[in-house]
Amino acid sequence: MPELKRIGILTGGGDSAGINACLRAIVRRAHKEGIEVLGFRDGWRGPIEDDAVPLTPDSVSGILPQGGTILGTSRTNPFRKVQKDGGTVWEPTERVDRILQNLNKRGIDALIPIGGDDTLGVAWRLYENYGVKVVGIPQTIDNDVAGTDYCLGFHSALAVVTEALDRLHTTAQSHHRVFVVEVMGRDSGWIALLGGIAGGGDVILVPEEPFSVDEVVKGIQARLARGRTFSIIVVAEGARPVELGGKQVAQAGKVDAFGHVQLGGIGYWLADRLAERGMECRVVVLGHLQRGGIATPFDRLLATRFGVAAVEFALAGRFGVMVGLHGHEIVAIPLREALPQSPKPVDPVFLELARAIGVR
Repeated sequence: MPELKRIGILTGGGDSAGINACLRAIVRRAHKEGIEVLGFRDGWRGPIEDDAVPLTPDSVSGILPQGGTILGTSRTNPFRKVQKDGGTVWEPTERVDRILQNLNKRGIDALIPIGGDDTLGVAWRLYENYGVKVVGIPQTIDNDVAGTDYCLGFHSALAVVTEALDRLHTTAQSHHRVFVVEVMGRDSGWIALLGGIAGGGDVILVPEEPFSVDEVVKGIQARLARGRTFSIIVVAEGARPVELGGKQVAQAGKVDAFGHVQLGGIGYWLADRLAERGMECRVVVLGHLQRGGIATPFDRLLATRFGVAAVEFALAGRFGVMVGLHGHEIVAIPLREALPQSPKPVDPVFLELARAIGVR
């Protein structure tokens, strides 16, 4: 087993409730082994610019329920996406060299990146091509990292969406209106589908299944025929209308460091189409509310288990892996297996569940 004297941590991509609970678990578990922990600020920017802060049991005291991340985050990418030989290739930039130099200078024996498939994808490339000893932790409210049943932060976001739908029901019913609720979910509809089921959505639209406005109208009309004078439509931001050729509604010209087009507007687009058919609609875009707030008990427990396991995998010399949850068991998933399968689509079991209770 390798001797570990110092572990580095970073949190990248979109934040979520539960990250701080995970940082706390890593620091406390490492402290029991006499291992120092260094937290890099703002995702991959931290090791690029050598911006780091020591983390101790005292410095992480009290952060268990706190949302966000005390280390900050960003979508910094040390690689460059290029098209080569008919495919996409991630080429290193000079920032990769700076990461390697700073990790070496800081004496980092193992690095624990916490984030989604973009953040973990960088970790995978650093491990495969440069030998950086990494143990990843999947954290994204989209729950779309393959290899784990649940990602850190998803449950807390799901609770926010469910509560929002509970609150909107009374207003929708009182005013006899159609409410279109846009939630996050670029390529996977986990938040929309599970949140819609838990919150009593009447129509649920996910990226995995292109939809037509006519189908949505039929669903609303079927409710009207049963005397239900209101409807709540839950739509993932990445949902794909057939009227647009199955393309997503995106904000023109806005692309992040990982090549993702910035989505936004499907809720208003759909509401406009329904209004053209004489249906009075209101749109609620939950946006970043889904990321914020305190972590649910489930996420706090998952964060603690993930954090402890990450340190123990490092102690055992198990690198190039990601901590995952399979049923009740914490497992080590090779990054080379998980990431090519990401983003993870919704489980068909939940699509069947929605249909079984009459949700379109």
